[in-house]
Amino acid sequence: MPCTMDFPRTPDELATQGMDIDGLKETLKDFRHWHSVPLLNYTPLHKLKDQALVRFRGMIQDMMDPEIYLERYEVKSSDGSKRLQGGKFRDCLHLACGEEIDYNAEGNVHGERRTLFVVSLPGQNDWSRQHEIQCSPQIELVPRQVRSPISIALKRNLEDHDAMDVDGANDSSLKRQCLKELKLEGSSPAASTSSTLGSEYLLNSPLPSRPSMACMVKVYEDFDFYQLNTLVDFVGFLSVDPSLDAANINVEEHESVSEIQAAHPSPFLIPRLHAFGVQMLSHANPLLDESLCQPSETSEETNPSTLTVHKDIRMLLKLCLFDDDLASEYMLSHLISTVYSRSEMQSIGKFALNICNIPKESLLQYTTKLYQVLEMLLPASHYLPMTLDNMNTSSFAPKKDYETNKLVSGLLQLAPHTHLVLDETCLQQGKLEASGVHALQHLAHLINNQELKCDFQYYQIDYQANIPVLILSEGRSMLPSDFVMPINADFKAVEMLDESLKAAHHYLQPARLQQFRKYLTQARLSPFSVSEEHTEMIQMDFVDMRKANAKSNAEDLHGLLVLSRLLGIARGKEALDKETWQLATEFEAKRRQRLQSLPKTSLQSRS
Repeated sequence: MPCTMDFPRTPDELATQGMDIDGLKETLKDFRHWHSVPLLNYTPLHKLKDQALVRFRGMIQDMMDPEIYLERYEVKSSDGSKRLQGGKFRDCLHLACGEEIDYNAEGNVHGERRTLFVVSLPGQNDWSRQHEIQCSPQIELVPRQVRSPISIALKRNLEDHDAMDVDGANDSSLKRQCLKELKLEGSSPAASTSSTLGSEYLLNSPLPSRPSMACMVKVYEDFDFYQLNTLVDFVGFLSVDPSLDAANINVEEHESVSEIQAAHPSPFLIPRLHAFGVQMLSHANPLLDESLCQPSETSEETNPSTLTVHKDIRMLLKLCLFDDDLASEYMLSHLISTVYSRSEMQSIGKFALNICNIPKESLLQYTTKLYQVLEMLLPASHYLPMTLDNMNTSSFAPKKDYETNKLVSGLLQLAPHTHLVLDETCLQQGKLEASGVHALQHLAHLINNQELKCDFQYYQIDYQANIPVLILSEGRSMLPSDFVMPINADFKAVEMLDESLKAAHHYLQPARLQQFRKYLTQARLSPFSVSEEHTEMIQMDFVDMRKANAKSNAEDLHGLLVLSRLLGIARGKEALDKETWQLATEFEAKRRQRLQSLPKTSLQSRS
């Protein structure tokens, strides 16, 4: 979508137009301007110029050390004249031939900026990615006759990854000033060594089997505003000068070569973005994201009532769960659950669900087929077969690497509302190593507390998480959960499973699929309240529950409150009523009755 005004597209244009950053931010509040900025996630670098205006969407994976830079500096030319030059939103200091910086000038102003290591949404499903691509503005390739040397460098580097020099006096001068700004003297590149960090380590994807794109985003204000693992959409100026690569830096005088390599990866692998526009994303569903330019055909779709969609999606889940209506209610509650409040002791709203008692005759392929349906509904999810090899060898929690000063990601470092599906039916007999035991502990801590432990070697820090966890198991899971739901499948349902799953896929026609995707996100974000009148009703019911069963406790009450809230939201209600509360108590009574037939295990879940 073209922009309707003279919008600055480089730091130089920003300075020329005399527009301050506050004015620029105000302009970006009009989403037409936000939409017009190319998405770096889906735009090849060789189509972009250095210092071009771009966007990047992703999750904050790491936060790097503060950086002091020259916000404004005095430049002396060979004829003795002086001028002030702005250094904000740049990695390389801007000089013409014959000019040099007066580092001792009184007019120099230093500023502070922070670098956020941002990765594209981990576990993003194909339909979500394709819709974002569809919403991304397409730009034409820069014509060959006017293409800049840096653009040529990008193109050649992407095509053949050969080492190259950038021609032109201006680019040579720029390169020297980049190195001087980084206080890394010397002009000869460091010799290649066996300690060169690999691209997989530098990209640092939480899910190595589904690698993310990475971008180093530099922010200039509100440093405390940013939190690890949150989703953010940034607008800023691209920085891909080849001299930013550690391969062009003489590292002989530095103690840690690895730290320099990690801090200065090739900009062709990990580009830089100097941000001035920021939007925190409350969800990852591109269908409901105002910061994306939605296709006209999507905007014009008719929206059925919440009750209609609720009925349809329950039918779909019932087909996928051996025609078990009660299990479909709990699965739907799980899919729209979110942590909506936190206290010192618990995360309120989480709904970790253990679907168990899966018929042995269906175990071979059922779990993967069920996940195939779920990933069609969810913007981001990840399926983890809990094999001995995965448990013993995978890295689950982030860990600080002090040699590179980098927080090395783990597969539990996921963005909010990324659904994690744990397939316990894949666990074979064998020895669980110490690393596998730690993996189970990390999973249990995430499920119980919705917190992610980050290992800083000498201490650990808990970061808040909001990751719905679904556990699929034959018997009761060895992992904790909030609700254990045994499948109640008769012989006919087992025999008809393949036909039911085929019917489920046929049922997911494009229009209905879009409705389900929107419904799940909208339900998760919906407000819900409980009046004083119904609070008193709940208290009286709990007293009666304690009289009927002395084992009833506050945890059971909390489970009922969470379930009733989700049942109400699923039906389009904004406040608890007596009907929904009674429905929750009825469902819980049926679920507990099923649990009585399950064998007890040493690891107890909420029953």
